[in-house]
Parts: sequence; structure tokens; C-alpha cells
Amino acid sequence: MTYHFSKTVDLPFDAAVAATTAALKNHGFGVLTQIDVKDTLQKKIGAEFRPYLILGACNPKLAYQALSLEDKIGTMLPCNVVVQQRDGGKVEISAVDPVASMAAIENPQLGAVANQVRELLKQVVAEIA
Repeated sequence: MTYHFSKTVDLPFDAAVAATTAALKNHGFGVLTQIDVKDTLQKKIGAEFRPYLILGACNPKLAYQALSLEDKIGTMLPCNVVVQQRDGGKVEISAVDPVASMAAIENPQLGAVANQVRELLKQVVAEIA
């Protein structure tokens, strides 16, 4: 089982971020956090790194369901979506597979919520042009 869904697109980096954010919104997710890995690594350790942004995405309705079923599930929230620059001007978008990340939790009801989130995130990644 892989732990992510990925797609490479032929968009400028900022356009890929905007398209990803819009696709998340279209499927009921908001972006709670944005971590600019390139900027952070430069500031903290002086390292050069490609454009790499981690979006912390949350679907409030499904997060509420998950939290109601497992009070420690917040350790796995929000769902991370990565937008990163690749060679040749391409950009890769990757979303966590919540089913894979929650496989160790033995709660069938939580598995059902994770499957709903998985399908939505697959749709998000698939619709980015």
C-alpha cells in the first residue's frame, strides 16, 4: 500500500499551488497551515532546496467525525498535501493516503471516515490540470 497519491503537472509552481488550493476547496477542504520548506530550510540551516510547500488541509465535517470516533486522531490531522517543483519545470502534487496512515488504528468506523477522505483527496489530485 502506498502512503500518497501523486500527479505531475505542467504548471508554474504558484499556479499549481493555487490550483491545488482551489481543488481542495471544491471538495470541502480548507487549508489550515502552509509550510514553505524551501524558506524554512534556508532560514534555519542555510540549506538550498527546491520550492516545496506543505498544505495542511482539513475537511471540518470529516475531521469532526474522526475526532468523535478517536480522540487521539488529532495526531494525524490535518491531511498533508505537498506541492513541489520537479526538474524540467514540472510540479508534483502529492496527498497523504489517510487509509494508509490510519491502518494501525483498529476502529472500523474510523476506517470508513478515512475511506471518504481518501476518495476526496484522490479527486483533488486528479482534477489538477
